[in-house]
This record gives sequence, C-alpha cells and structure tokens, in this order.
Amino acid sequence: MPPNSQTSPHPLPASAPRPHSSHWGTFSAASLPGGGLDVIPDPGDPEPSPLLRNIPAALGPRGRVLAPYVRRGWLENGPGPDPRRGVDTYVRVSWDEAVSLLVREFGRVRADHGNRAIFGGSYGWGSAGRFHHAQSQIHRFLNCFGGYTRSVNTYSLGASRTLLRHVVGDDAPISAPTTWPVLAEHTGLFLCFGGMPAKNFQVNAGGISRHRTAQRLAEARARGARFVLVGPVRDDLAAELDAEWLATVPGTDTALMLALSHVLIEEGRYDADFCRRHCVGFDTFARHVLGRDGTVPKTPRWAEGICGIPAARIARLARELTRHRTMISLSWSLQRARRGEQPLWAGIALACLLGQIGLPGGGFGHGYGATAGIGAGTLPYRLPTLDQGVNPVPDFIPCARIADLLLRPGETFDYDGGRYTYPDIRLVHWAGGNPFHHHQDLARLRRAFGRPDTVVVHEPHWTATARHADVVLPATTTLERNDIGGANQDAALIAMHRVAGPVGEARDDYRALSDLADGLGIGHDFSRGRTEREWLEHLYEGWRAGLGPAYAPEEDFGTFWRAGRIPLRGLREHHTLYAGFRADPEARPLATPSGRIELFSATIASYGYDDCPGHPAWLPPDPDSDPGPHPDPDADADSAPAPGPDPGPEAGSPYPFWLVANNPATRLHSQLDHGELSASSKVAGREPARLHPGDAAALGVRDGDVVRIRSAVGSCLAGVVVSDAVRPGVVQLATGAWWDPSAPEVATCVHGNPNAVTQDIGTSRLAQGCTGQLTRVALERHDGPLPPVRAHE
Repeated sequence: MPPNSQTSPHPLPASAPRPHSSHWGTFSAASLPGGGLDVIPDPGDPEPSPLLRNIPAALGPRGRVLAPYVRRGWLENGPGPDPRRGVDTYVRVSWDEAVSLLVREFGRVRADHGNRAIFGGSYGWGSAGRFHHAQSQIHRFLNCFGGYTRSVNTYSLGASRTLLRHVVGDDAPISAPTTWPVLAEHTGLFLCFGGMPAKNFQVNAGGISRHRTAQRLAEARARGARFVLVGPVRDDLAAELDAEWLATVPGTDTALMLALSHVLIEEGRYDADFCRRHCVGFDTFARHVLGRDGTVPKTPRWAEGICGIPAARIARLARELTRHRTMISLSWSLQRARRGEQPLWAGIALACLLGQIGLPGGGFGHGYGATAGIGAGTLPYRLPTLDQGVNPVPDFIPCARIADLLLRPGETFDYDGGRYTYPDIRLVHWAGGNPFHHHQDLARLRRAFGRPDTVVVHEPHWTATARHADVVLPATTTLERNDIGGANQDAALIAMHRVAGPVGEARDDYRALSDLADGLGIGHDFSRGRTEREWLEHLYEGWRAGLGPAYAPEEDFGTFWRAGRIPLRGLREHHTLYAGFRADPEARPLATPSGRIELFSATIASYGYDDCPGHPAWLPPDPDSDPGPHPDPDADADSAPAPGPDPGPEAGSPYPFWLVANNPATRLHSQLDHGELSASSKVAGREPARLHPGDAAALGVRDGDVVRIRSAVGSCLAGVVVSDAVRPGVVQLATGAWWDPSAPEVATCVHGNPNAVTQDIGTSRLAQGCTGQLTRVALERHDGPLPPVRAHE
C-alpha cells in the first residue's frame, strides 16, 4: 500500500484572507501558522454550504500523495497487464525519473499500437478553476500528442442527454430550464419524481456565489404552491415544504406516469390541441397507454400493483394536475437505473398531455435540485476556457462502459443506433475524477484496471484510483494554485488566489504535463511557452475582448486579480423553457426530425432495441427481478383484484431489498471524504445505511450496528441508521465512501461504498448510461470482528 507520512504543507506567509472558489461555493481562506487553514464563507451568500468545513482537510498530510511514486511490479518488470494493481507496493522516485519513464512509455505505446490505444480518462468535477481544469489539461495534452480514445456523456446524465436529443432535440431541459423566480411566482403544483434534495443545492460545477434554491422553494410554498414527492426517500424534499409523500417502490416511476396519462386520456382531460400542434406520435403513445396495441391497459389499478400507490390516489392525482399550473420535476436519479430512458420520456409525455409546456411555471424540468445552478439562470456567453484542441482519433465509449473497454478489446457494442468496437487500450492516463467512486461493480473494475500495460494517475490523495496506477503523479489542490473561478449559472467571476504552497512535491497538472510534453517534443504546442500567470491573463483578456460592450467587464486582468471578484452581466434569471416554441412551433421548431416533441420517435424505433422501444413504455428496471407484485400482463387489468401496496422486502427473493445509492449530504461525491463534515456522518467508522424501523426490527439491528449488504456481485459493511424516512424494503446508502477492499474475507468494501454491490450494466443499448442508483441486495447483521477502515491511510 502507499506509504504514510506526516509531512506538512508549506503555508504562505500570514496575510489577509484570499478569495477562492469551489464547487460548493465562494469563500476566503487564510493559511495559519503551523499549516492550518481558516475558511471564511462569503458573507454575501444567503445559505453558505456546510461542505466548506471539509476544505481544510485538503491541505492536511493525511492521505496526500507527497511525491511521484511508481508501482514496484511495473518498475521491475516493465509495462504489461498485472493483476497486482491495487495490492502492490510503491517506490518513491524523483520527478525527473517519473517523467523520463513516462516519455519512454508514451512513445512505445504510440509507436507499437497507435494513439487509439491510449485512453484519456477525466471527469468534470476535478476543479472549479477555468485553467487548472484537469479534464481540459489532459485532453489538450493528449490531442497535442496525436489524440486518444475518449469517453462521451457522464455518469450523472448518460441516459438523459442521449434521449433528449431524440425527444426534444437538445439538452435545454438541463442547461436552460424554467428558472426559479418564474417557478416561485407561477407554479401551483410541483409533482416531484425523485424529489429536489436540499443536500444537492450546495454544489455546482464551477462554483456558485449565491445559494438561493431553498429560498425560492420556500417562496413558492409561502405563495400557496403544493408539493407532491414521488420516491422511496421522504427527505428528498425539505420538511418545510409540507409535501405529500407517495412512497413508491424504487424504479417504478414510469408505471405511475403511464397510469396518470391513462386517466388524462381516458377521461378526455388532456390538451388535445397542444398534442396536435406541438407533438408527434400522440396516437401511438395513446394506443399503448390505453392497451390498444396488444399490451395491458396502463390503468391506475395496473400501476398500483407495480409502484405500491393506491389506484384511487393515482386517479385523483391525475385530475389534480389539470387544476393547477403544474411543474413535472424529473430528477437525474430517475435515469440512473436499468431502462433509465423510460421515466424521463414518460414524464415529458405526461407534461405534453397537460399542455402547459412553454407557460410560466408549467411544463417539465429535468434536474431541479441536482445542483445549485439548475434553474438559477444562465449567462448568454461562455466563460474563459482553455482550448483542448482537436482529437483526430474517432474511437469513443459511453463513459460508464470503462470496464467493458478494458476487458473486451475487439468486441462490439451498441450505442444510439450505431455499432462500435472497443479498441485495445494499452495506456490509461487519468487526471481529475475517481472511477473507483463513479463506476459500478468495483471488483470488476479492479480486474479491468489490471489489463492495460500502463496506468498513469494524477492525484492529490491516495484514492482507490491512485492505488491502481503504475505511475502516480502528486497533484495540487485548488488551494495550492492560482486560477479563475466561475460557472455559466452564476453572476460572479472569482480570482482564485493561491492559499498555500504545494504539499510535499505536488505539482499542478499544467506543470506536470508541460514537463512530459517537453520530453515528447510537443512542449510548445501544449504550453505555448506561457507561465500559469500568463495563461490566466491570456484567457481572461481574450474572453473579455470577445464579449463586446454589452457584457465585457470594464476591469482588465490586473484590476480583476487585485479585486478578487467582479460581477458578470446578463444572467437570465427569468426564463421559461420552450416559451418561443409554444408560441410558434413553425417559426421556432425544435431540433428533432419533426421539429416537434417526439412522443414516438421513428428514429429510435428503427434501431430495434428491445430495451428501448420507440415510445415511453414500462420496462422493469431489473430484467432479472421485477420489483414488487404486479398483475399478470395478459389479465384484464380493470376486473382483476388490485394488490395492496408493497409491504417491504420481497418475500422469497435472494435479494429482497432495494438499495438506493444516492448522493451524499456531507461531501461532493467522494471529494474530501476524510474532511470534518464527512467524517462526522460515519457510523462505526462506516458510511451510514438507513433502514425503515420495521425492516430493522426484522433484521434485529439498531442504530449504530453494522450490517453487511450483499448483492450478486459483491458486499460492503455499513453503519445502521433507523429512519422512517425510507420506504419499507429500501436501504439508502450514499455514494462517496472511499473504497476499502482491505479485508476481502469480510466484504468487498469494509467502508460502505455502494458500488461494491452495484451491477456494471448500461441503461439500454440506446444510451449505455450509468445504472448505479438502484440495486437488489440482501442485508444481515455483522456480528464478527470489525476490520479497520484503511481507505484514508
């Protein structure tokens, strides 16, 4: 395992707090004598994030990569597949030696296998800065080197972005939804599938200077808006909103949506004119909902047996939707499951039947509550951005198929109507992001990481990804470098002043890649001979010159840097999604083949995918295990007796519980898991797992006990929290605990990482998105000795 050290960072001389930014907000920070850090939330932020409490841990010596390290087996035996990645020891080397080894290896792989044998791994949450954005840096470097196999889409929205292109033409429901001020003023009923979790209001890619989402929701509630939460976890909406909770069986949202649509169509309560003028495929969708295409009618009685909500309540809810300005809110979590395209498509179809799309406060939104920026408004221009160049290599994978890429070279895969081949990856170069957090079935991912010839990782900390690398380059955190902070949903640009000197021998990605580029003969192409400061000024002034007088800041770079922050003009805080399209669909068509919203997509239908037909349909999210009792699809649904709500775990199933693996409240994904706030949430040193009191009693466990959660692919230990905020038959375990496989005889992860038990399978052949949200599991009390958690050592 990586060595442990108590080396302290080198603080800058004591001075006034320096402005800075992060994905969880704007703050000032000052380095204290002895290496501590004083973090001061922005006094203008109405709801500063408690996640700022984790930031001082970034500079602490615990878990930091303090110098370049090379895995012993790779150093002694040379490049090649090696199952010892993840369990081997490391040898400390100098920067010059590390760069020399990598120059030789990059040259060998390109000469022997070509650039398609290089995979450029990165993920977008790596840095809030515009220049030291790890994804931009590594992609620019690899493009200068001749290109690389890339990934497309994200773990967050893999199914959504692909489906939305077919149904509405682009990702406007994500990037430019109806804004919060409009919703607060006009929406009468929020129907929230998956909720709007307040914990997610804390974060935003690129930062946020004003956290206002909770305030906007409170304003809507004070005005009289009503909230209905659909999902298995009650606190996915704040208690102050007095929401009605429809505690559905996980993964059954599509069935409920189709039943609501059935009532609207059967009773003639839908907006026929909107469906005729603004949609295509209504007739096909209606035939399916009514059961006139040979399938079972999607009645409330049919849905009751699937989702566990009484049929009478479903019918009343459908009628209530028509009496208000209704917002159908569809969380990102809905599509992170098997058949994840279907709830998004069915939710859009339900909004079309209501006919309120394009009206202030009505229609649908995708991702309210996913980040602080969703619904906050958008700037009508880009922010300073590092040019990544052009990648001449055409090969790609959907990002959630990384293990398949490494394990199945030469095999084909389906994606969005095409058939592609996995290239034979020999070198993985990863900077920014942690696949051993995002990916599913981590034991399989470990096997996959054992196959390439070489794995190179830039990391500040000894994450599981770093522990599976052959060459580990110590990277700085944002606190140890200068940058420009900003996000397209925020009206401030932040001068991110360096707060502390590098910890150990850490270097920023730009400097590390510049040294490697020099050794490979592409140094000037990559760096253009500029220092960090020169790049920041170049990006800022080039951006400012291109904006024009309406939006360009008056401040030159020097003035901006001294000020620490400048306001940005033009944030569109009052916007209604598809208002122009609603007013004139002929003059303002969507970018779909028909120019309309496609309730039936001839394009998707032409692909012939049995796991994603040409219209919204109920397809069980787990192909091997339907969730909960439901009627025989060949029976007469209107005359069959309606089963009662699902009482909890599925009797007789080897995996009777649904695991809901959602985002954590005490950190951003896995970042700074050892920080103060994140550490305070642990139970018996493990990630907390919430169980319903009835399930806890049946299992014989209480608060503070440890359970073993297991699935068909692995197991993990977690600390018990008993709560009636989760539906019976559900265990909720947040993502982000650093994977700890140090005691495999006890569990695949002894720290509580849910991806030890999730299955590595795509949403469908259409999108191949991440399915880590829902998994069938079994639980048992762990009574044996508790192995220590070594993840942060």
